[in-house]
Order: sequence, then C-alpha cells, then structure tokens
Amino acid sequence: MHQGTLAFEEAVNWRQKYHLSLLALQVWMCGGRMEDIPCSRVGHIYRKYVPYKVPAGVSLARNLKRVAEVWMDEYAEHIYQRRPEYRHLSPGDVAAQKKLRSSLNCKSFKWFMTKIAWDLPKFYPPVEPPAAAWGEIRNVGTGLCTDTKHGALGSPLRLESCVRGRGEAAWNNMQVFTFTWREDIRPGDPQHTKKFCFDAISHTSPVTLYDCHSMKGNQLWKYRKDKTLYHPVSGSCMDCSESDHRIFMNACNPSSPTQQWLFEHTNSTVLEKFNSS
Repeated sequence: MHQGTLAFEEAVNWRQKYHLSLLALQVWMCGGRMEDIPCSRVGHIYRKYVPYKVPAGVSLARNLKRVAEVWMDEYAEHIYQRRPEYRHLSPGDVAAQKKLRSSLNCKSFKWFMTKIAWDLPKFYPPVEPPAAAWGEIRNVGTGLCTDTKHGALGSPLRLESCVRGRGEAAWNNMQVFTFTWREDIRPGDPQHTKKFCFDAISHTSPVTLYDCHSMKGNQLWKYRKDKTLYHPVSGSCMDCSESDHRIFMNACNPSSPTQQWLFEHTNSTVLEKFNSS
C-alpha cells in the first residue's frame, strides 16, 4: 500500500470527506497516509452513461457488510445495530481479503478511529444520540399537520389534515418528523430519518426541504417552551396560513396560535440542553 495524496478544493472540513472512503481506510490502516493540499486543483471527467451496473438492494448491502467484516473489527457491531437486516446477511467468502490485510500488517480500525479519525464521532456518532422531538407536528391554530407529500426537494412545506392513527397513511403522507441531535428537523422517525431538512432563508420566506448539510445555519431550529419553532439565523418563527395551507417564516408572536406547534413526542432533557445553548 503506497502513500496517497488527496486534495479538495471545496471549503469544507476535509476530514469528513476522506474518513468515509474505503480506499482511505486501507491507506491509513496499512501504512500510508493522505494529505490535504490546499492549492491543488482537481479535475473530474464524467461519462455520458455508466457502462456497468451499480449495485443496489441486497447487492449493495452485501458489499457494505464485506467492508465491515474485513476492515471494521468490533465497530461492525454499530452497523448491525443500525441495520439489523445486515447481521444475518451472508457476505460471501472474504478469506482472501482478510489474509491480505494480515499480510500487510494493517492496523486495527480502533487505531484509525482514535489516531486518525478522532473527530469523526462529533459529526457521525456510532450510536445516534437521542432526538429532541419526533412524530407529527400539529399546528395549534389550524389543527392541521405539517406534510411533505406535495413537494419534491426544494418545494415549500404544506399543511394537511392530520393522519395520526391511520397506520401507513401517516408514513405515506410524510407527516412523521424528527427534531434531531443536530438541531435540524427531518422527515422520518428517529431511526429512519431522510437526508433533507427544514430550511428557511429569510424572515418572510417559505419553509422548504433542502439537502441536510449538518452545518446549522439556515437549518438550525429551536423548539421553545411557548411551542414556537424559532429560526435563529432569521430571527423569526415558523407560521402558517389555514386558507392556503402555506408554511412560512414570520415575525415571532408567541401569542399567535398559528405560530404554536405541537410535536407528538418530546424529550424535555434534550430540549433544555438545546435551548440553554
């Protein structure tokens, strides 16, 4: 395994980029290193079509398990706790891969996590911290619920009749949300959140769903004791209109019922921690 060089032009935390690459794991664990070269330039060439099949479903799961079984040692258990369906999935024969790792005298995955990727748990904790709130988000003033069924990514959130207690209808209509440990709000229950978040850009803008970036900013929310969803960046609160079912930002008015939102479930300990900061 030879020393590799990795350069990124984007203004992002480079550790987050290379820590999750299988090639990077192999380089670090087997005696090489990867370097950030700020002044370098990277060029990408894209095909007009993909001439091979990209694995999905069971094939993808099997490939992920092979990585876990060969390279992650005891840390593979964290994957199986998150994805219990992987635990009994056969990875196929990985004897040759394990033999290669042994012959190269590669270090343990624990060494990688403590010496190289020491800051990774801050962004991707092995065990998901508890959520602050989850379930439906019901508006006090209208009696309607936040819903995402009408919009693609980037479209405004809408109000719809609440469907709690209707089984699959609640999931299909996307009325289940989680206020996560990152202080963002995502569709899905705490164990199955989507990768897009409530986002607002100004004190009068609609609330939309946008790709989660985990950098707070436009996606940082505070759920306050007065039941308002406060947006620190814009200094405004989430509001709604019953007549046209819009959800938008507005000047905070805690006495306004349309600015009061009820989560189906809350964790008071986590909420107090969020609000104290």
